[in-house]
Amino acid sequence: MENLENIKNRAEKELVSAQNSEEIKKVFRKYLGKDGEITRILRSLKDIQEQKRKAVGKSANQIKQELEQKIEIKKKAISAVIEKGKSKKQMDISRPGHKISIGHIHPITKVKKEVEDIFERLGFSVVEGPEVETEWYNFDALNIPANHPARDMWDTFWLRQNESKVQNPKSKINTKSQRLLLRTHTSPVQVRYMEKHNPPLRIIVPGRTFRYEATDASHEINFYQAEGLMVDKEISAANLKAIMEKFFEMFFKQNVGIRLRPSFFPFTEPSFEVDVQCVVCKGKGCSVCSKRGWLEMAGAGMVHPQVFKSAGLNPREWQGFAFGMGLDRLAMMKYKIDDIRLLYKGDLRFLEQF
Repeated sequence: MENLENIKNRAEKELVSAQNSEEIKKVFRKYLGKDGEITRILRSLKDIQEQKRKAVGKSANQIKQELEQKIEIKKKAISAVIEKGKSKKQMDISRPGHKISIGHIHPITKVKKEVEDIFERLGFSVVEGPEVETEWYNFDALNIPANHPARDMWDTFWLRQNESKVQNPKSKINTKSQRLLLRTHTSPVQVRYMEKHNPPLRIIVPGRTFRYEATDASHEINFYQAEGLMVDKEISAANLKAIMEKFFEMFFKQNVGIRLRPSFFPFTEPSFEVDVQCVVCKGKGCSVCSKRGWLEMAGAGMVHPQVFKSAGLNPREWQGFAFGMGLDRLAMMKYKIDDIRLLYKGDLRFLEQF
C-alpha cells in the first residue's frame, strides 16, 4: 500500500511538470502502459495473500483511474495552449503577409499603351476599327483594285459573301456586293474615319491584323499594327519626318536618327520606308541590324489622292500623311526579343520576364 502511494505521488509530480504531449505519453507508458508500474502491481495480485489482495487491488485500481483522468485533463490543457497559440498567430496583424501571385500586362499590350500615350501627347486621337472588313475598305478604297499585284501579297482570310452593298456616305457611290475578310492592315480605318469626320484631323489606329503568312521568327498570321493619319490644308513630308523622329525618340528614350527611303504603297504617293538608327550599336553595325546600322520600323507616305476621293474629300483641298508600324516589331526591339512567335505562345517562362 505504501509503494502504491509513492507511485501515485511520483506520477502526479511528473504529470504536472510535463510540457507537451510527448512527455504526457511517457508518463502514461511509465505507470499505466503494458509494462507500467501500476500495471505490474495489478498483475501480481494473484501472488498476494488473500486477506490483503482485496485492499491492494481496490487501491491500485483507484490510483489507475485517478491517473487516467488527470492525464486526460493534462492532454486537453496542452491542446488548449497549442490552439490558443495558433489563434494568436493567425490574428497577428503585425506579421508580414504572403504575397499573392498575380498576372501582369503582356509585352505587346504594354507597347500598345505606350504608343498611344506618346501620340496623344503629340496631339493625336486614338480610334478603332473593325477586324472583320469589307473588300471595299480593305482594298478598293485604298487604291488596290482587284487586278492590283498587292492583292496577291495580302490575299488573306475570306469569310463569306456579303450581299448588302457598301455605300460611301459622302460620295454617294454604291459599290458592288462586297466580300468579308479579316483585315490585312489597319489602313481601312483611314477611309472610315474621313467619311464621318471633317479635316483637319490627327488619329492613331492600333489594332490586330491578319495575313496568310508562312510563320517564322519574324512573321505570324496575326500581328498588331499602329496606323497614323494626319490631314490638313498644308501637310508635307517634313511634318511626317518630324512626327516620326519625335515618336521614336520618346519611345526608345534616347536620341535616335531616322531616314526616309523611297518605297511603294498603293495608298500613298510618294511612299517611304522609315528606318531608325540601330539603338543597340548606335549605327555602327551589329547582328541586330545585320551590320547595316539601320532598322526598318515603319511604312509611310503622303495620302494618295484616290484615297481622299474614296472618303469623299477633295484631294486638291486637303493633303496629309499616313504611316503604319508593327507593334510586335517595336516590342521585339524594346525588349530584345528575337522570335515573334514567343509573343503568342502563352509560355509563362517567357512572359513572366516582363
